[in-house]
Amino acid sequence: MAKTTGPFRPFETNFNETAALATLRDTVHGADDGELFLERRRSEALVFDDGHLKTASYNASEGFGLRAVHGETAAYAHSTEMTDAALLRAAKTARLAVGSGGGSLAPPPAATNQRLYTDANPMAEAEFAVKIDTLRQIDAYLRDHDKRVVQVSATLAASLQEVEILRPEGIRLRDVRPLTRLNISVIVEENGRRESGSAGGGGRYGLSGLMAADHWQETAREALRIALVNLRAEPAPAGEFDVVLGPGWPGILLHEAIGHGLEGDFNRKGTSAFAGLMGKRVAAKGVTVLDDGTIPDRRGSISFDDEGTQSGKTTLIEDGILVGLMQDRQNARLMGVKPTGNGRRESYAHAPMPRMTNTYMLGGDVAREDIVAELKDGIYAVGFGGGQVDITNGKFVFSCTEAYRVKNGKVGAPVKGATLIGDGATALKHIRALGNDMALDPGMGNCGKAGQWVPVGVGQPTVLIGGLTVGGSAV
Repeated sequence: MAKTTGPFRPFETNFNETAALATLRDTVHGADDGELFLERRRSEALVFDDGHLKTASYNASEGFGLRAVHGETAAYAHSTEMTDAALLRAAKTARLAVGSGGGSLAPPPAATNQRLYTDANPMAEAEFAVKIDTLRQIDAYLRDHDKRVVQVSATLAASLQEVEILRPEGIRLRDVRPLTRLNISVIVEENGRRESGSAGGGGRYGLSGLMAADHWQETAREALRIALVNLRAEPAPAGEFDVVLGPGWPGILLHEAIGHGLEGDFNRKGTSAFAGLMGKRVAAKGVTVLDDGTIPDRRGSISFDDEGTQSGKTTLIEDGILVGLMQDRQNARLMGVKPTGNGRRESYAHAPMPRMTNTYMLGGDVAREDIVAELKDGIYAVGFGGGQVDITNGKFVFSCTEAYRVKNGKVGAPVKGATLIGDGATALKHIRALGNDMALDPGMGNCGKAGQWVPVGVGQPTVLIGGLTVGGSAV
């Protein structure tokens, strides 16, 4: 069982460090890379739904993962049993990747003292009763604010991930990663019609800011505003339209449709739509896309990645030209480039792979209202929900949670059921204007890949894209 008090010190409480290092070195002898990853994670979530505390959950877990990498092969063994004996058993499995050996260890990550967030436990900032009372106040505030509110759901979630990485060179790295989030959803009803809206966000900081009245009231009003917008929405049109995407969270389309295609493993294997295009034009002039894990307190930021490489700010597309990819250590070595600090894993039970951190597009010099005014007949999409993407060709389908019909540069009625359909490579080339209002999302992104989930950030300015297919129900 995970110890939940005191700092996480596995080499003081669970393992003999000298013995663990000897086992790690034996495991990766003749290999190209490998590490011992140790983790303790504590998390809680409180859900207040329809006037009652619906869920109050707390979880604590710990374990280790041992990896050996040889060429394109990687073996990974993990356990919740934090003992020297369990590590020896894991070593037998991880050793299978090495075979007869013949490899030589890649240079270790450079040492770093980078600290991008607090190491305080966010769950300890407020008593349980205070958290419940805050959620109750949110419910009452929304119901008092508008009599059309029929249901409110509010969630406070926090976690603390503590990791240690032991490298075969004897290097030890330690990071403490807090994560918090507030989410509010509301359902309104008028004349027998019901619609919903939601808002929220968070980051790598404490709960106190999220629980402050001025913050949660603003979040609650935003969720209500979106619900009321949808209450008067008309069926979305179907066809090919020019589309303006709003700043901030709409960058999720950039993340999914383009970002995954710029991860090293997909490009090394030739399965990405961007494979083989390094140095070529892949977007309109003026388009610059970065992945930046170094922004303080952001949801997707990491002081160093889950292999020990310091997180970085990587330019992926510069003025429309593909200039970089996101790399972990294995794919970087096989492609003859440097790691970029993007080797991430969901937990000790998962091997690392190239993953995004905070991925965003830089802004331009055009005012938002001037970009919207360019639309003769199109859609202004401000909020997005779920979507699907095929990495091999970049084709995407995204549903809008807040969107408006625009004719002759005038924003008209909101539309419901709008779905944007296209492919990332084509959409990048059809960008016709970039706003001067680049913004990051409020801190609510989760990214899935190969069954693993990690927190991420997205961002972009207002963007005008020509000729996207819009799926809708209006005739």
